[in-house]
Amino acid sequence: MKVATGCIRSVACGLALLGSWAIGASAAADVPRLGGKPNLNGIWQAMNSANWNLEAHSAQKIDSQWALGALFAIPAGKSVVVGGKIPYLPEALQAREKFRAEWPLSDPETFCYLPGIPRATYMPHPFQIIQGDRDILMVYSYATANRTIFMKHHEEPPIDTWMGRSNGRWEGDTLVVETTGFNGRAHLDRAGNHFSPSLKVTERFTLENANVIRYEATLEDPQTYSRPWTIRMPLYKHVEPDAELLEFKCVPFVEELLYKDLEVAGHE
Repeated sequence: MKVATGCIRSVACGLALLGSWAIGASAAADVPRLGGKPNLNGIWQAMNSANWNLEAHSAQKIDSQWALGALFAIPAGKSVVVGGKIPYLPEALQAREKFRAEWPLSDPETFCYLPGIPRATYMPHPFQIIQGDRDILMVYSYATANRTIFMKHHEEPPIDTWMGRSNGRWEGDTLVVETTGFNGRAHLDRAGNHFSPSLKVTERFTLENANVIRYEATLEDPQTYSRPWTIRMPLYKHVEPDAELLEFKCVPFVEELLYKDLEVAGHE
């Protein structure tokens, strides 16, 4: 009887695994395609509080001259970091705490600088994927940022920039993008999480269905972290019939912050 029960359980498990594989294979086969590859075209957005803090955090008020009561208070959020915590080296952790204490003036977002990768993906602004025959373009609402993902012409970045250089390839139905060549000045969120110019980001975009992308980004930076680590989140497609990517031109909003010293000097 025990042998029979074990066989029944084994068969049941096998059928369950086969069924789950079939469902997954069917889902992958059913996604919209373009030239045989999953069609990622559309306007996408992360719906979480990762831009406030990649790690888990509770809701809290802002204790500074920037406080506006409940307006712009920090929302609670679960960690999008696999394993929960970012594996900082000791000195880098101290720098993170310093950046956090000096927020918002320590955050490049305050001054409308380009967000860098992967932060551009999960800011509270949508972005558009334009999947061409050769390369893929990602255009971001925030600060009119954009990047080209080079699918054929892979090379090292000629100079370090805010957004780096992105080289892409398909691994099955997953778009894999490797980005290097950062200037190290961007932050990962408003909580002071940061990186150095040696950062390498490996992103994976997997179309779960017509309206959801499973997004993963692995960060490697031996100057800042003790090991590679990964963030994971869904991206949702804007499905309204009149969906359109609108620009968030934030430079005019920060001119006073950027040029205040010059204005003061001019009036002396």
